[in-house]
Amino acid sequence: MKLLDIHNKTILISRTDSIGDVLLTLPSCVWIKQQFPTCKIIFLGNSYTKPVLACLPEVDEIIDWKEVENLPLQERVRFFKEKKIDTAIHVFPNKEIASLLRRAQIPHRIGTSHRVFHLLTCNIRPNFTRKNSELHESQLNFELLRNLGLKEIPTLDEIASYLTSFNAPNVELPNELSSFLTSDKKTVLLHPKSQGSAIEWGISNYVALADLLVEQGLQVIFTGTEKEGNLFRAKIPNHPMIFDSTGKLTLDQLIQLISLSDGLVACSTGPLHISGILGKRTVGLYSPRKPIHPGRWRALGNKVVILVNDEGCPTCKKKQVCNCIEHIAIQRVFDSLLLG
Repeated sequence: MKLLDIHNKTILISRTDSIGDVLLTLPSCVWIKQQFPTCKIIFLGNSYTKPVLACLPEVDEIIDWKEVENLPLQERVRFFKEKKIDTAIHVFPNKEIASLLRRAQIPHRIGTSHRVFHLLTCNIRPNFTRKNSELHESQLNFELLRNLGLKEIPTLDEIASYLTSFNAPNVELPNELSSFLTSDKKTVLLHPKSQGSAIEWGISNYVALADLLVEQGLQVIFTGTEKEGNLFRAKIPNHPMIFDSTGKLTLDQLIQLISLSDGLVACSTGPLHISGILGKRTVGLYSPRKPIHPGRWRALGNKVVILVNDEGCPTCKKKQVCNCIEHIAIQRVFDSLLLG
């Protein structure tokens, strides 16, 4: 195996998918920086994940793929050549990007051997597959670092420890929300939707949980995009201790809000991962069905609690569509917050 020395070199991490996926790639960025403090890390992602990437100081530069992909081919090639990248790591395989970086003549191009197009576009191809692995997604990302000297895949506790430098941005929140947060009561965020990335607990459960939290003297903020809010906003209880922030926050502001809260409840979504990384009491609601089970996608952090309804659900074991997550008891979720 060829070991690469990237001291004083520029390394590009390519992951152009969702917020949670990007968050679980950040620990590998920190590991690289620890091993090669003088290297420069460029992260190639999408515009909507840029606020997340900006929270990690180990990432030196962020490239928005959306700003590059529509350029003429030669301009795209020139763009990456001018970055003088020594090593590119394709964490999220993308045929177009892989081909482009080969054209840009980046010396070392790392991508899993389990993508046929990597045979033509990558010259370092670690032999592993994500599909049936028992490893967590963040651990699988480390498999791509073997040629940088990684000998053993870190434990999840070790991986979580790499993210202590992740800090929320200092941005202003909407005045109405800022006023709501001045209360001395503890605040729980409820994020009911997942933009299709996970099986959801159901808005009726979140509403019932909100009622219980308020009864116990806690205040509640519902979060989500405008599109998501349109799906459940009418069902949010009208109560002075419940605030609807759906559609009112940028991602920077949502990260800031999470940092100011005491707890968060969600299924397997980006905000869940952000909350765990920021050290908040985080209750993740999951299906036990592979490959979307918590063994692969649980949020990282020492205050994270993962709940499934039935680890041995026979329908989930058959990898069939199942809504058993909806049967996770509301009292069980409340008790897991431990914020009384």
